[in-house]
Amino acid sequence: MSNTPKPIDTKLKLWINIVSIAIPVVVALLFGIRLPNVEALTFLPPIYASINGITAVILIAALLAIKNKKVSLHENLMKTAIACSLVFLLMYVAYHMTSDPTPFGGEGAIKYIYYFILISHILLSIIVIPLVLHSYVRAYLKDYAAHKKIVKYAYPVWLYVAVTGVIVYMMISPYYA
Repeated sequence: MSNTPKPIDTKLKLWINIVSIAIPVVVALLFGIRLPNVEALTFLPPIYASINGITAVILIAALLAIKNKKVSLHENLMKTAIACSLVFLLMYVAYHMTSDPTPFGGEGAIKYIYYFILISHILLSIIVIPLVLHSYVRAYLKDYAAHKKIVKYAYPVWLYVAVTGVIVYMMISPYYA
């Protein structure tokens, strides 16, 4: 088998774009749905916040692995990080479909800091989807030059989203009912 990079075709780009749009749209739609007669899954927030923290650690380990030319380890860590992000997303949606929103109770400067972190976290969590998908596909197709170009942006954004997910949880957790 050749190690020559395969070009990404138009259909694959289209599917990445469709998935990148569909995920945030579906999540937003599901936020408006409360499942009737279902007990609130109040135990999930610390679990999915922990998954965000684990994702951040995995991303750092993956960076160290590739810098040390441990390509197979890097690949496995990145697949694990993607899986963690998917599990997080499923738990996050399940929690919000069974629970009322928790208002942030802080006041003063901390309130503005919280909302800045929350809003940047949400916006970047949307932006990171196509970055991760395009970067993963480029690596899968062995187009490492294109992969590296995308990862320059994808990695710090994904790491920021993972870390700020934990921070948002820590800041809002005192206000859970």
